[in-house]
Amino acid sequence: MARLGGVGRAARALHLAQPTVSTQLRELATALDTTLFVPAGRGLRLTDEGALLLEAAREMLDAWRHYEERAAQARGLLRGRLRVAAVTTAEYFVPELIGPFAHAHPGLAVELVVENRDAVVRRLEQGEDELAVMMLPPAGLPLERWPFMENPLVVVAAAGHPLARRRTPIEPRALLAQPLLAREAGSGTRLALERFLAEQGLAWPARMALGSNEAIKHAVAAGLGLGVLSRHALGRDPGRDGIAELKVRGFPIHRRWHLVWRRDRPLGRPAAAFLEHLRERLRPPPA
Repeated sequence: MARLGGVGRAARALHLAQPTVSTQLRELATALDTTLFVPAGRGLRLTDEGALLLEAAREMLDAWRHYEERAAQARGLLRGRLRVAAVTTAEYFVPELIGPFAHAHPGLAVELVVENRDAVVRRLEQGEDELAVMMLPPAGLPLERWPFMENPLVVVAAAGHPLARRRTPIEPRALLAQPLLAREAGSGTRLALERFLAEQGLAWPARMALGSNEAIKHAVAAGLGLGVLSRHALGRDPGRDGIAELKVRGFPIHRRWHLVWRRDRPLGRPAAAFLEHLRERLRPPPA
């Protein structure tokens, strides 16, 4: 609740009814004879005692994770837990990366959390995951990063859009007359697009901000505007979704997927073994 900023968001994340979460929070506050949250705008804010409890809970979780890691080391990889976070676009391929490793080590519990970039950065800050897959790692954290795969960003339009019939490259400036359907502010795809436009001296304000690649694909197919997406999100046959990749000068925007982890925290044995597995399986793109 403290991380997500509201009871409703916490309930959705836990797959519980909102009244259930509210009741549990009241019971916890009653048991501790304190006030944990106070109203703040449309959400809730931690009190000082609530912040102390959150810190204690995190210390307990860290201690439990440390035990799991040491126990996993003692047992090899027969048991243990692999915790991976991924930004939303990476959901199209990350399960395929984890699958062979999980099948080879059936005793491991695997936790894969898919969030937007800001949420993945927060999880790295708080040490909730050992490994994360993202396009633009944050500069303010002590991170190791391993680039392992290309992530081309392309412009898409409805399959019947006039620009989809163009055989010659479209100048980026010609896109500005079209409505832009963008990912939410802070997403890796949007940040990469904004950097590209700034380098070109262009401004293309978003008409609509959408929280997922699938939402953008549906909106584009409905003719509401153009979108910029990772080619990984298009699938093998974009036409089946009613969208088409446009030929635009300067596109694809070439970015890379990175696997990142905290430099200041040792990886547990399952995470280290998974990293070694990927390094043996994948060859990073040339610099």
